[in-house]
Amino acid sequence: MRAPLRALTLAAVAGGAALGYASVLERNWFALRRADVPVLPAGSERVRLLHLSDLHLTPGRHRLLSWLRSLDALAPDLVVNTGDSIAHAQSVQPLLDALGPLLDRPGVFVYGSNDLYSPIPANPLRYLWTTSAKENHRHVPDLPWAEVGAGMAAAGWLDANNARGRVKAGGLDIEVGGVHDSHISRARYEDIAGPADPTADLRLGVMHSPEPAIMDQFAADGYDLLLAGHTHGGQVCVPGYGSLVTNCGIEPRRASGLHRHPVDGGPDRPWLHVSAGLGTSPWVPFRFACRPEATLLTLVPRIG
Repeated sequence: MRAPLRALTLAAVAGGAALGYASVLERNWFALRRADVPVLPAGSERVRLLHLSDLHLTPGRHRLLSWLRSLDALAPDLVVNTGDSIAHAQSVQPLLDALGPLLDRPGVFVYGSNDLYSPIPANPLRYLWTTSAKENHRHVPDLPWAEVGAGMAAAGWLDANNARGRVKAGGLDIEVGGVHDSHISRARYEDIAGPADPTADLRLGVMHSPEPAIMDQFAADGYDLLLAGHTHGGQVCVPGYGSLVTNCGIEPRRASGLHRHPVDGGPDRPWLHVSAGLGTSPWVPFRFACRPEATLLTLVPRIG
């Protein structure tokens, strides 16, 4: 075999192996991340917050549903779901069934675009030069987003879509402010604007897409911890380097994990946790160097 042909053959084999790994193995290789976040008043007991995001649930995702059911064993004090829970009209009841006993715990949720609009096929390479917001020009939702929200709200979870509210969890009095998905121009921060209550034990800001302009407003209003999803952690990352894209305004180095916002500033900046999420678009059903994840955040007293 001539050298160029041999090289092409080896490249094709390697590419096929990588695609198979990304679409079959890593896509179902769920990870539980853990991190401590110093956001509580001195003397507070530790509180366990389970952050879920971006399941993009479609029929047949039995491994994902089974893993989701197992998370109640972590005994979280609070569950926060930052959206894109479904990607198919028949996924509502399987989602609620899999959340199961987690719904009996205090919870908060917001929507993502894919809770409202079914995903459409597109060239995945477009993320290198644009975002999927360009696709979301539809005006009438075609997914049963209201059923998703009704199921969680019926269990007592706080609907934080462009809303503020209060949650009691782990002995804490938590003020929550949340916005709908800015990626489809439904975020209305003006509906929740104003200083967060300084008497609350924790001030929690919740959103789907981590847009810096909205996070700046949360920070200015005195929130302690911001939670978001949407980025899929880049979904396809370069080993040893990380994500290339985020599909929103946040920079790739903060595509997932725990950071401060803004990056530069004083000690009163809020913490930001961006979840890489648990699912994928059904039209781009793979992950590479970016395992699907949920995160158990242990909230601890501030340092100093």
